[in-house]
Amino acid sequence: MAMKIRLARGGSNKRPFYSIVASDSRMPRDGRFIEKLGTYNPLLAKDSEDRVKMNMERVQYWLSQGAQPTDRVARFLEAAGVRAKATRANMKKAEPGDKAKKRAEEKAAKAASAE
Repeated sequence: MAMKIRLARGGSNKRPFYSIVASDSRMPRDGRFIEKLGTYNPLLAKDSEDRVKMNMERVQYWLSQGAQPTDRVARFLEAAGVRAKATRANMKKAEPGDKAKKRAEEKAAKAASAE
């Protein structure tokens, strides 16, 4: 059985609240899970200690059993110091396109000629 540690969404419209759960990867996102490991409330301030709560003992257990955390849960574990920080490839998504680059060059040239 392929296990995942992932988020299950709760809350109402535009008021998300997530449970951190251990579940079979074949189950739906908000469907059946094996164990609830914690909570995540994205509406709280980033420095609030109630934003992410996890039962680290149980998380360690599931990781030792071979459960794979999703990207977001892996970031929570990195912040808690349980997992080593992974390098992430941006894949040039943040880089502007060709037309935007040309516009920026033209704007810079205009500013230079104005001086």
